[in-house]
Amino acid sequence: MTELFAHPFSAYCQKVLVALYENDTPFTYRMLGPDDPGATETLHRLWPFKRFPLLVDDGKAIPEASIIIEHLDVTRPGGTRFLPDDPGEAQEVRLLDRVFDNDVMTQMQKPVFDALRPEADRDPFGVVQALAHLDIAYRWLDTRLEGRTWAAGERFSLADCAAAPSLFYADWVHPIDPGFSNLRAYRARLLARPSFARAVDEARPFRSYFPLGAPDRD
Repeated sequence: MTELFAHPFSAYCQKVLVALYENDTPFTYRMLGPDDPGATETLHRLWPFKRFPLLVDDGKAIPEASIIIEHLDVTRPGGTRFLPDDPGEAQEVRLLDRVFDNDVMTQMQKPVFDALRPEADRDPFGVVQALAHLDIAYRWLDTRLEGRTWAAGERFSLADCAAAPSLFYADWVHPIDPGFSNLRAYRARLLARPSFARAVDEARPFRSYFPLGAPDRD
């Protein structure tokens, strides 16, 4: 039995959902919220850091989105393989995965979390730093993506699972400059990918939660 403890509006949960939807992997969706109060209780019991998503596969609790996807790639392989067999190609995939998580997703979340804080506790300098970091990431990624269909080449991978929600929300928080045509086109390809399009559609009812406003264009 495979259970995913997640929420559809969470970027890291979308990262895992993309992987599950790519291969039509069967799973039970334990959506965190009032409709399933036991889901949150179970999550907290199994993972004391209380972060999600959390996958429970045959009784084993597996945290952290990248680790979950690597686990699925080994135990539930399908038509889309998320890590190449070639060590050099796999290293490129893992590098891009970390860049999207650390240099896009984490930086995007700083202005979001800041907007959720009481005004007296806000950190405008930290927000400026995060947005500057995003600009560096956008520029680097635009160059890295030259001539590529997907993040690490021509095959959809773990890196693209990370990129989809990262760039989706980051462009809401700090729009990608029109001059970064490679990156903007890549984001559009991700939005058109059926697995991510499904995740985006499932999250639409929760857009009012986004404190900075959610554009209607996506």
